Amino acid sequence: MHPRHLAPGLVALGLLACSSTPETQPAPQGPSGPPCADARFAAGRASTQCAQLVDAQGRVIFLHGVNARVNGVFDVSFTDGRKELEPIPAFTASDAKQMRAMGFNALRLPINWSGLEPVDGKGFDEAYLDRVAAVVGLLSSANSRVLIDFHQDAYSKEIGEDGAPLWAIKPAPTKLLEGPLNDLDKRRTSPQVLQAFSTFFSDDGAALRTRFAAAVGHVAARFAGNDAVIGIEIMNEPLADETAQLYRLHDEVITAIRAADPGRLAFFEPDAQRNLFNHAPLAARDPWPGTVYSPHVYTLAFSGTDEERTAMTRATLEPSNKAARAEAKSWNAPLAITEFGYDPQGIQASNYLGWQMELEDQYQASGFFWLWKEMSQGSWGLFGGDGTDFGWHVREAVLTAVSRVAPEAVAGWPTSFAHDRAKKQFELHFTGDPAITAPSRIMVPAGQPDQFLIVTCDGVRLESVERDQATGIVEVPCGGPGSHTIVITGA
Repeated sequence: MHPRHLAPGLVALGLLACSSTPETQPAPQGPSGPPCADARFAAGRASTQCAQLVDAQGRVIFLHGVNARVNGVFDVSFTDGRKELEPIPAFTASDAKQMRAMGFNALRLPINWSGLEPVDGKGFDEAYLDRVAAVVGLLSSANSRVLIDFHQDAYSKEIGEDGAPLWAIKPAPTKLLEGPLNDLDKRRTSPQVLQAFSTFFSDDGAALRTRFAAAVGHVAARFAGNDAVIGIEIMNEPLADETAQLYRLHDEVITAIRAADPGRLAFFEPDAQRNLFNHAPLAARDPWPGTVYSPHVYTLAFSGTDEERTAMTRATLEPSNKAARAEAKSWNAPLAITEFGYDPQGIQASNYLGWQMELEDQYQASGFFWLWKEMSQGSWGLFGGDGTDFGWHVREAVLTAVSRVAPEAVAGWPTSFAHDRAKKQFELHFTGDPAITAPSRIMVPAGQPDQFLIVTCDGVRLESVERDQATGIVEVPCGGPGSHTIVITGA
């Protein structure tokens, strides 16, 4: 019997072979359900339970995402004649659809406090929020989700790259900067940037933190109940003098988010120094309910030497991912690595990104690749180019490394999953939950046309499944009490 045709295809992903006789799996055994006694944080929407992200049906979900800095949202321009810091690409409906087809089901959207509240005492800029909402709408139309990220790099565009408005820099800067942005590393460690961070997180910054929390709360109110928004990330790469100061910020901002939208997930990061040391302290206080731990993983990406990068293996990248999982466990929170990336022209770039994908699967982490399109700084984007409609080109080696078959929603509690490129096979093991009747959803990104899929549930071939061409989703009816295995191969 020939497998059912489920175009387009799998050559680019390496799913081109399977054994002639699927391995027979043992029959499901006994009742099963959630692996802990925790209740779901919020019913009827994306939520958390048992340190996993779950959807409205109770399925465990994974975000396979990408970051995108969007023109009109990522605020790096000035109104006083100074040169903008860097060119920022537009984001269109075509980008949203292409992103989904490539296997990304979520966008991490950096927004800036300076764009939202540019002038002290003048309130929030609703036109700015309209532009944010427009991007959310594009992703929603493409059946993707958005993580709204309050982003900063070197505290503020006025003295660094992006983040806080001028009025929120204390002490006031001694020198305002402009583009082109070719000295970001120097800006990150400048006295006025370090002083601004120190003030913001210290007792002297209480009023600033209250204003910042109100700004985050205002965004939460704007998108209250909007299921296209998976959550709000409190602050990108915060830099506090003490861990307790960072916890204090999280307390205040989470309170503001929940006041505006009680069921909204909050994503929180460790101190930015994790990027260099590849680990952060374990939780030193009670966890916040309904939160997601969201570190960044950049092993050797910034600090490594050519010799270290030449010698690196998959094992080199594992410690940071393993530590991230332990850190998330200490917070009783799902793990979402909201940034990982590597210079696409760098030593072992394809290997690096492929290993990182494998490790995220191994440690059951959601992840967001940095970056979609970029024509400035290190040009790390999945797309390179000059910013014109015809100038963008996909970096095929990067796409092959980061686009893979992966679970989007599991009808139970996953124990392991992996896309084995060498074996040309995806395999998911999970424990069923009798309360979940919805099918598992597996993302199979577009590759070459006219290929076939073979899908098995517990060793039994399923003939009725189909692949949605717009999203790449294959819905697999496989679940109920006991242990289950879904295998997808190609022919």
